[in-house]
Amino acid sequence: MVLVLEAEGAAVAPAAPAAAPVTAPAASAPAPAAAVASAAPAASAASGPIEVHVPDIGDFKDVAVIEVFVKPGDTIKVEQSLITVESDKASMEIPSSAAGVLKELKVKLGDKVNIGDLLAILEGTVAAAAPVVSAAASAAAPVAAVASTASAASSTVVSAAASVAAPAHAPGASTLGLPHASPSVRKFARELGVPLEEVKGSGSKGRITQDDVQAFTKSVMAGATQTKAQAAKGSGGGDGAALGLIPWPKVDFAKFGPIERKELGRIKKISGANLLRNAIMIPAVTNHDDADITELEAFRVSTNKENEKSGIKVTMLAFLIKACVAALKKYPEFNSSLDGDALVYKNYWHIGFAADTPNGLMVPVIKDCDKKGVLQISQEMSELAKKARDGKLGPAEMTGATFTISSLGGIGGKYFTPIINAPEVAILGVCKSTMEPVWDGKQFVPRLMLPLSLTWDHRVIDGAAAARFNAYLGQILSDFRRVLL
Repeated sequence: MVLVLEAEGAAVAPAAPAAAPVTAPAASAPAPAAAVASAAPAASAASGPIEVHVPDIGDFKDVAVIEVFVKPGDTIKVEQSLITVESDKASMEIPSSAAGVLKELKVKLGDKVNIGDLLAILEGTVAAAAPVVSAAASAAAPVAAVASTASAASSTVVSAAASVAAPAHAPGASTLGLPHASPSVRKFARELGVPLEEVKGSGSKGRITQDDVQAFTKSVMAGATQTKAQAAKGSGGGDGAALGLIPWPKVDFAKFGPIERKELGRIKKISGANLLRNAIMIPAVTNHDDADITELEAFRVSTNKENEKSGIKVTMLAFLIKACVAALKKYPEFNSSLDGDALVYKNYWHIGFAADTPNGLMVPVIKDCDKKGVLQISQEMSELAKKARDGKLGPAEMTGATFTISSLGGIGGKYFTPIINAPEVAILGVCKSTMEPVWDGKQFVPRLMLPLSLTWDHRVIDGAAAARFNAYLGQILSDFRRVLL
C-alpha cells in the first residue's frame, strides 16, 4: 500500500505534462509567454511526489483493509491514520508518513496489503504556481486562454476521479467506500464489533452517529436485526456439518425464562476460529505435575525488595519463562513446528504469554528470552501487558512465538488443559501455587507447590518426552541454579 505526497508549497508534479499544450501556442507569442512556458516545467521539476508505503507490520501477509479514514481531496497531516488493517490476531491503523493533500488513494475496503505496498498519492498546495499565473496575465491572450483551458480540464479530471474514488454514502447499503462517520464513532463501532457499513445513519446527509451504533447493537442483541456475518454463519458451515457432525441444536431459550443476548467482541470472534481449528486438528494430550517453588518464591520476594526503587516488579511468570527456555533447549522438539512431513527446529526462543484484557485474550510475545535476564523480561512483560489492555499491541508484538505460557496464577484453580497455539507444538498452563504438606523422607514439611499443565501435539511429541520435560522444568524451578548449567 503506498501514498505519494508532495511537500506543501511545492508545485504539483502532474503539471509537467500540462506544459506541452501551453508551449505550442507560445511559439508565436511574445518573449514573456515563452518565459512562462519554460518556467512551468522548471517549477514541476523542483520536487517530485513522495511515496508513502505500508510500514513494517510484522510477519503478516495479505492483511485485509477493514477501514478507510480518508478520501481524495482531504488534507493529510503527518501521523494521521489513513486506513486500518486486520490480521487473524489484531488490527492496527496505518498512519501517513508525510503531509499534504490526498490526490489518489491506492487501496479500498477489502483489499489485501503487505509491507511496502503503495497506499496513496499526496500533493501539497499549489503555492509555487502563483508566479506562473501572474506572469501569464501579461503574456499574449492565446497563452492565457490555453492555460485556462488546461487548468479547467485538469480540475474536471480530478473532480471526476474523486467522485469515482469516494462514492456517496448510501445508508443501510453495503459499500466499499468510507462509512459516513466521525473517527470517534468509527472507534466506538470497532470496540463493539459493529460493521459500520450495515448501520443506517440518522445524522445530516446520512451521517452515522454514536446513537445509531448503539441502536444497531441493541437491535442485534434483541434479535430484531441480523448482521451479514450472522446470516453467513446461519446459512451453513458453522454448525459442524462440514465435519460430518450432526447439526448444532437450535433452542428458543426465551421459552424457559428471561434472556439477554450479547454479541461476542471482535477479538473473541477472531481468536475463536483459531481455537476451534487448533482444538480439532491437533491431537493434543495434557500432562499435569507440581513444582516445588518454595526457595524460588523467597528469592523472588527478596529480589523485589532490592529493586523497589527501579519500579520493576518481578513475577513468578518471569522465572517460568527463563526456566522454559532452559527446558526447550534440552528438549528442542518442544520448540519446533510441523511443516508438512518435516519438523522445523527453531534456534531462537520467543515466548508468548496469555494476557487477559477487556477485549478478550491476547498473546504478546517476548523475543530472544535466552539473551535476557529475569529483570528485563519482567519489564518487557509489564509493558506488553499494558499495551494489550489498552488495545495498542501491534501485530509484530504478537507473532513469532515458539512456545506459549498461559498463567492463571493470579486467579486460582489447580489444573487445566490449555489449547496449543498453532503452529507451535506445546503450551504450558500454570495455576495458583498453594502451600502443601510434602514428605521429605522423615516427615511432612510445608512446601509451596506450583501446578503445571503441559499440553503437547502427539504428532511431534511422545508421552515419555512430555513427562521428562515437565520433570526437568520442575527441577529447575525447585533449584533455579540449574538454569546456569
